[in-house]
Amino acid sequence: MTIQTFIEKLQAYHAPLVFNPWSEFDASCDIGEEAPKIRTKTFKRYLELRQNAKYLFIAEGLGYQGGHFSGIAITSERILLGNHPDVDQKSVLGDWNYEETRTSDPESPLLNNSQKLKGFNEPTDTAVWNALNRHGLAAFDVILWNIFPFHPYKEGNLLSNRTPTNTELDEGIEYAKMLMELVPGMEVVAIGQKAANTLKSYGVECMPVPHPSMGGANRFKEAVAKIFANEK
Repeated sequence: MTIQTFIEKLQAYHAPLVFNPWSEFDASCDIGEEAPKIRTKTFKRYLELRQNAKYLFIAEGLGYQGGHFSGIAITSERILLGNHPDVDQKSVLGDWNYEETRTSDPESPLLNNSQKLKGFNEPTDTAVWNALNRHGLAAFDVILWNIFPFHPYKEGNLLSNRTPTNTELDEGIEYAKMLMELVPGMEVVAIGQKAANTLKSYGVECMPVPHPSMGGANRFKEAVAKIFANEK
């Protein structure tokens, strides 16, 4: 398995009510037809920097405010564009032309003023990156992922999230296994009990941590701190 082969397998996936950020273009929100190529380039760079990663953090599904536009799981466009003062964009892609990572259209009427100015923002993404950086974990030691690596959305509303179906999870876990083949030996950390239960049902051993959403950010940070303290 190579990075290029892995990306090509991801790009080949298509299904109803699912957006594939690495091969699909949406005229209502994307900056142009080059958007999937930009997201693919960004994601490839992300993986290239993490070929010796020690941890694989996995949530359930890709969100419209995060990987849909950034091309990277649990990572918002706003982080890449340097508009989060607490998250160093270089911890994501190193030395890179971050201005060229934007794929949401600042002229789209579907975006609010903040999204037009700063890019999309996902609070969970910010909480995860803050925790990883705060506890001294080298950014390139972690790969962030989703059991279903594509964006499942509600019918008629691309800028929405829905829970992946069991069939989608069955399909998605195969890509997680490919990723673990691409970077062998990673310890798997499940973000949220639901992700942990799903991974275990597929025979994937993992360490669960609380999901940062719904007031769980502090519990997430504490759990991450314990994992890394035990590893030292």
